Amino acid sequence: MTDEALLQKYLKLTREALERVTPCPPERSFLRGASDDFLSMARAYLTDAEHFSAAGDPDRALAAASYAHGWLDAGVRLGILDGGDDDRRFTLFR
Repeated sequence: MTDEALLQKYLKLTREALERVTPCPPERSFLRGASDDFLSMARAYLTDAEHFSAAGDPDRALAAASYAHGWLDAGVRLGILDGGDDDRRFTLFR
């Protein structure tokens, strides 16, 4: 797989993951703020990844996409984001 193909694969995976997740904690709970922070960080890193990709910097784009997905995956693992029982996009264990 070429570097560009790998980058596009991970950008797609991260976009899909971001579309799938929803906050779990109730609106007024302390953990809702944490889930909102995780989503904010994921969105920011995905935006960075898309910027770097468009600017022709695939290494930084892949790194930023990985960070974005890491925030989402960690949020799902912690239970502050709901990934819909999707063990293809998220690391789920029982």
